[in-house]
Amino acid sequence: MPHGKRIAELLVNIGAVKLSIDPPFTWTSGIKSPIYCDNRMLYSHPEARRFVVDALVQRVNALHVDPDVIAGTATAAIGWAALVAEKLGLPFVYVRSKVKEHGTKKRIEGDVAALEDRHVVLIEDLLSTGGSAVSSVEALREEGKATVSDVVAIFSYELHESAEKAQEARVQLHPLSTFGTLLDVAAEQGRLSIEDIGKVRTFSKGPERWSEENAAL
Repeated sequence: MPHGKRIAELLVNIGAVKLSIDPPFTWTSGIKSPIYCDNRMLYSHPEARRFVVDALVQRVNALHVDPDVIAGTATAAIGWAALVAEKLGLPFVYVRSKVKEHGTKKRIEGDVAALEDRHVVLIEDLLSTGGSAVSSVEALREEGKATVSDVVAIFSYELHESAEKAQEARVQLHPLSTFGTLLDVAAEQGRLSIEDIGKVRTFSKGPERWSEENAAL
């Protein structure tokens, strides 16, 4: 991950990532977490945005197979995937989180017919449990009849659950930056004490246990 450290620095410096043990953040799932990452902040910073797009393009170009189509997950990764597709001169589609309740009642937006037997690379902004990415991969395979073997993401929390889901779905995850790299940057910048950095590192190894231990904070 040659761009990992620089992307972690950008996320921290623009405030896209926040670290806190007391109190911790509460994710939508209810899990207590020492980290909250909002990659959409990057859209508002042109230099950071360009760097991330270029890094995504380089990672896609380094994959074992040249993609025919670029797909993005709704909603946060739609912009990233569209920018990557534009740079590569490739078709673009995006995948809804759930089936459309009106009209065509589909999950994939774009020319679905053009996906059949095509190799699609999925762009994701953030990998936590991997559920969103894997669900989108399955929709591209089932609804689009496409071949999907790779997901390129900006950042990963490095949770074991995401790796397990990816393995079950027969898809490779390629994050540009990771939780561990970000903590190294936070330590270098003095964002947290060495003791707190140690406590935060245990989160990715067991988020449920970390959440239970810090629920009262």
